[in-house]
Amino acid sequence: MIIGNITNGIVLDHIQAGKGMEIYEVLKLSELSCTVAMINNADSVKMGKKDIVKINEVIDLDLDILGYIAPTTTVNIIKDGKVEHRKRLQLPERVVDVITCKNPRCITSVERGLKQSFKLTNREKGTYRCIYCESEAK
Repeated sequence: MIIGNITNGIVLDHIQAGKGMEIYEVLKLSELSCTVAMINNADSVKMGKKDIVKINEVIDLDLDILGYIAPTTTVNIIKDGKVEHRKRLQLPERVVDVITCKNPRCITSVERGLKQSFKLTNREKGTYRCIYCESEAK
């Protein structure tokens, strides 16, 4: 299978296999007017299998959401057919309005305008806790 090169755009590489569609949906890539290519279960020496997303335009990405969903992702910014910038993601220290607190006694259950904010409490396990009630995110 041949997927063409990108002259100017973004390549999301080293995505855990199976996470590509979740990224596609969360980042609302279907709403873009440019070409977006999804490659699922590509062979990878390091990962075994991986997903790749190619966006044929440079857009603003929420790297915190991306890092939360798929922390192994590499973001490559392509300019004039060459990688201009490469960033390896990791779990963000804080995520806002990505996770919803499931604790019915949390203030976020009562105060509807309050942002859902979680902090990373255990990087190895990927554990996030609500900043208001300390409930663990599922």
